[in-house]
Amino acid sequence: MAAAIKALNAKIRSNPALDYFCSTHFWGPASNFGIPLAAVMDTQKDPEIISGRMTAALTCYSAVFMRYAMAVQPRNWLLFGCHFVNCSAQATQGYRFLNYWNFGGREKVLEAQAKSGVQQAKDATVDAAQKVLGQK
Repeated sequence: MAAAIKALNAKIRSNPALDYFCSTHFWGPASNFGIPLAAVMDTQKDPEIISGRMTAALTCYSAVFMRYAMAVQPRNWLLFGCHFVNCSAQATQGYRFLNYWNFGGREKVLEAQAKSGVQQAKDATVDAAQKVLGQK
């Protein structure tokens, strides 16, 4: 059994594509890609639920690991790409967080909601008046 495993391992290691596919240089970043995918998906959600501290931590984490991906030999471009996407998405989330909580974005949203509520109240009043007058 051990000889069969050694033979299979030698066959895998002799093929560069299979050797890379079976290495941590591939599977580490591949399994890590869930974080940037989630970050990209979160850019479509309400900025009120963004955690500023977590966004800052994930931005720094990705920046450190982008540097690490270039420091190891051979360079791990897949890991670099994974953390580049994550760093970019987290920077976008950081901008959205700051814009919402510090630069007037929340006030604009609340103002738009208030205007929408006033318009809905006017429409409901007109509908009620038309029903009472029997026009509808």
